Amino acid sequence: MTALDRETGLALWRDMLRIRRLEERSAELYAAEKIRGFLHLYIGEEAVAVGVMRELRPDDAVVATYREHGHALARGVSARSIMAEMFGKVVGCSRGRGGSMHLFDAATRFYGGNAIVAGHLPVAVGLALADQMLRRPRVTACFFGEGAMAEGEFHEAMNLAALWRVPVLFCCENNLYAMGTALHRSQAETDLVRRAESYRVPAEAVDGMDPLAVIEATRRALEVVRGGAGPYFLELRTYRFRPHSMFDPELYRGKAEVARWRAKDPLPALAGRLEAAGWLTAEARARIEREVEAELDDAVAFAEEGPLEPLEDLTRFVHAEGGRP
Repeated sequence: MTALDRETGLALWRDMLRIRRLEERSAELYAAEKIRGFLHLYIGEEAVAVGVMRELRPDDAVVATYREHGHALARGVSARSIMAEMFGKVVGCSRGRGGSMHLFDAATRFYGGNAIVAGHLPVAVGLALADQMLRRPRVTACFFGEGAMAEGEFHEAMNLAALWRVPVLFCCENNLYAMGTALHRSQAETDLVRRAESYRVPAEAVDGMDPLAVIEATRRALEVVRGGAGPYFLELRTYRFRPHSMFDPELYRGKAEVARWRAKDPLPALAGRLEAAGWLTAEARARIEREVEAELDDAVAFAEEGPLEPLEDLTRFVHAEGGRP
């Protein structure tokens, strides 16, 4: 098991706290109608993003789903850029055109934010295939929910990745519910590792509420992928504490179930270990909280003050106008 040291522990806790506070602030801003459209919160799943991202290299690629704020922040996309994008401002990472579900940042090789369930899996295989053909020693990490495994794109992507032995790390964030449908109600085979192995892809299940377990499993997986053996599949067993989206009445699960999973909240769990080791004092905790809040205050102010895209630029990046190519 990966040993916990002071520097790693504090960095993991800070990174998870940044995601948690960003998401909480986003919910407040959505209620205030500063953020429009859809908003899918990552609260509860932070250990997955920080654990996987910690093991990736800067030149690796990341492809994510519509619940991607945490992935983007952990990857190095700035809180300013993320918040401005959710405000629809031109200074956002996608010039305000993508919003919450379509964060994109070429500098960190963060390729979305993709709103179509499983639609990004073939994109990940394509990116990895390009790296393989150009002999670039890179990995593409692809995040998706267990609901995506019911889609045809998942099977196509797994099949081609296995056939071509492309360097993809498939990261399935199994939070038990595809929108409001429980896994056992939508998929006949609920052993996700077994399904991945049916494509002769090495696979393992991981406690997605423990960032150290995620780090250790990611390290093992990347050793295989970087070694040229082809793709690897991680089932990261996690849970979202909030509804599927801000429009979700959450009638499909009981409060007792949510409470059981909240008892596994990765932030207080890690904080407890750090406090017991004497690494996270009350003073240090308060200081980190203040720094994170200041970062978010700055991000919100940046988004508030940022300009909207000029009207004359609305047709930029549009490849066809008036029906003509």
